[in-house]
Amino acid sequence: MSFTNAPVSRVLVLGLVMGSIAASLFDIKHYFYIVVDLHILRYHQTWRALIYQLCYTNSSEVLFGAMTLYHLRVIERMWGSRKYASFILVAGILTSVLPPILLAALLRPLTLGMFNYLPAGPTPLIFAVLAQYHAIIPHMYKYRLAFSATPPTTDEFMGLTFSDKSYRYLLALQLALFQWPGSLLGAAVGWLVGYSWRSDLLPGALTRWRVPGWVVGIRTQKRNDGFEGLLRRLEDENTSGAASGIQPPVDGETSRRRQMSQQIMDQVREAF
Repeated sequence: MSFTNAPVSRVLVLGLVMGSIAASLFDIKHYFYIVVDLHILRYHQTWRALIYQLCYTNSSEVLFGAMTLYHLRVIERMWGSRKYASFILVAGILTSVLPPILLAALLRPLTLGMFNYLPAGPTPLIFAVLAQYHAIIPHMYKYRLAFSATPPTTDEFMGLTFSDKSYRYLLALQLALFQWPGSLLGAAVGWLVGYSWRSDLLPGALTRWRVPGWVVGIRTQKRNDGFEGLLRRLEDENTSGAASGIQPPVDGETSRRRQMSQQIMDQVREAF
């Protein structure tokens, strides 16, 4: 169990842990949560919406958040690092902006100011990734926690059914309940953003956008140069016979060589 083929997940986990530790060491945790009437309405500190997901403010949330992101690295392995990084950036922006807007414009007035606090931490982003995990990854097995007598009996089964994915959901559920109702709002918005991405409810420009390859360590230019060099060598091989003045081989051998060279050239062209 490691971060093999999951560099973006490794950055997320290490960044979350190191950012949370740094916020505690430098005593700046008070910059990462949002109190709507104080920070947004009175002092207009809208920049808090862009940074409140960078770290958690207590060690329990850091532990559960890092564990959840670690288990969700399977999404990066299935999608590839470039698509996963693109999703993280788009979902991160949406989940940073939507919860404060909903809280300030709708939920706070409806609750007469009682719902006024949005806790720090990437819980909305984690739930956006969790929505992809729920839709993509199938369960391997199920098991039951029985509250009734074991079979064979005539009594109806009473108990709970779980799968191998259940404990990952329990980790995320704990994050949603740590500082509710604010953390629960973030979790709900994150899940909706992830579901909207999955169901193509977001604008196509957002779902099709990809980060540059160099951001995740993909170097396509060198690979293309290699293909172009191979293509040039094959083309030179086809034309070298006439220019060299060497006696050409028999027609059958020439035909076979040209067919093989042409097939390789066609495959190289298709790669572009």
